[in-house]
Amino acid sequence: MNRRVVVLKNVSKSYPLYHQMMGIKNFLFNLPKGIRSMKNSRIEVLKDISFEIEKGESLGIIGKNGAGKSTILGLIAGVLKPTKGTVFVEGRVSPLLELGAGFHPDLTGRENILLNGILMGYSKAEILKKMDNIIAFTEIREFIDQPVRVYSSGMLARLGFSVVANLDPEILLIDEVLAVGDMDFQKKCIDKMEEFKRNGVTIVFVSHSMDNVKRICDRVIWIEDHSIKMNNDVNTVISNYTRMR
Repeated sequence: MNRRVVVLKNVSKSYPLYHQMMGIKNFLFNLPKGIRSMKNSRIEVLKDISFEIEKGESLGIIGKNGAGKSTILGLIAGVLKPTKGTVFVEGRVSPLLELGAGFHPDLTGRENILLNGILMGYSKAEILKKMDNIIAFTEIREFIDQPVRVYSSGMLARLGFSVVANLDPEILLIDEVLAVGDMDFQKKCIDKMEEFKRNGVTIVFVSHSMDNVKRICDRVIWIEDHSIKMNNDVNTVISNYTRMR
């Protein structure tokens, strides 16, 4: 049996609804009531989610906007903590969750490559060794020494994916950012993900493109109403999902 590298057990995630709070003066003068109100007024993003991912598996996560798909990636990446339940991750996580996440707008593309790599746990020497490959993959070499605040969303997607694609990921988390940018680069990214799959990299892929999910994933989790509606092989889940839409 393959080793489990990601385990979510009875995980729930909720956030307080701050807009329901009373005014600050009333809150201070009615402190017990205000605290109870904060505790009781919450929105639940995930409800009692449990699943496992084995080393080298490619898992797709599908569902409508707001279902909780990106929250799952944030929990696996460690940038979010569960309200209830436990999240276990073994291995170095390379996340691409949001355009521009981890990029400093006043730093150049080259400097942000170094910053992102360090944030993902690589040494400066490791990043510099792969710098030329990363820049070549972006196909935006003429802008690489410009501050990223002048980059388009497509250029940010190129830069972000190029960093995670060239630093030997163990667990690769990809959100719907591949929908941004030109078709040629999207194809290049999907081809790279297929290469990762062949090389045994663990992949968690959130996408609205069922064609891409079929190409990349072995198994799919369908999230609906913030819970798991189906967890099965890719063809079974997608055929049910498309029929219900």
